[in-house]
Amino acid sequence: GRMWAYTVGFTVLPHVGGFLGWFLNRKEIPAWYEKLKKPSWCPSRRVFPVAWTMLYTGMGYASYLVWNDLGGCSSKAIVPMGLYGAQLVLNWAWPPLFFGAHNLNMAVVDVLCLDGLALGTLCSWYRINRLAALLLLPYLGWLAMATCLTIRIWKDNPQQKSGKSD
Repeated sequence: GRMWAYTVGFTVLPHVGGFLGWFLNRKEIPAWYEKLKKPSWCPSRRVFPVAWTMLYTGMGYASYLVWNDLGGCSSKAIVPMGLYGAQLVLNWAWPPLFFGAHNLNMAVVDVLCLDGLALGTLCSWYRINRLAALLLLPYLGWLAMATCLTIRIWKDNPQQKSGKSD
C-alpha cells in the first residue's frame, strides 16, 4: 500500500520546483522575456508548460524506478540519486537566474553544468534500470534545445548578460 505513495511522491517532486520557478518569475515573462531578441526556432511560450509537465513527470517516475531498484535510501543509491538531485537543483535554479535575475551569464553556466549532470544521471541509471534511463532521453533532448536557446539569447542580448541593473 505504501509504494503508490512513493511512486506519486517521486513523480510529483520535480514539478514542485518547476511550478515555483514559474510562479515566482511569471511576471518577468511578458515584461522582460518577450522583449529579448530570440531566434526564429524559439518554441512558442505555450509549448513550455506542456513540455515541462511531460518531462518532469517522466524524470520523476524514472527516479522512483531507480530508487526502488536500489532498495530505497541505500548506500548504492548515493551516486545515482545524488546526480539526479544535483541536476534537479540546477534545473530549478535556471528560471530564477534567467527570468528573475536576468543574469544570462549565470543562466548559461547553470544550463551547461545541468547538461553534464543530466547526462551523468542517465549514464548512472542505465546500469540500474534501462526504462528509467530511456525516460530521461526526451529530457536530454529538450535540454539540448534549451541550452542552444539560452546560449543564443545570451549572444544576441549582450546588454542583459550580467543581470538586472539598478
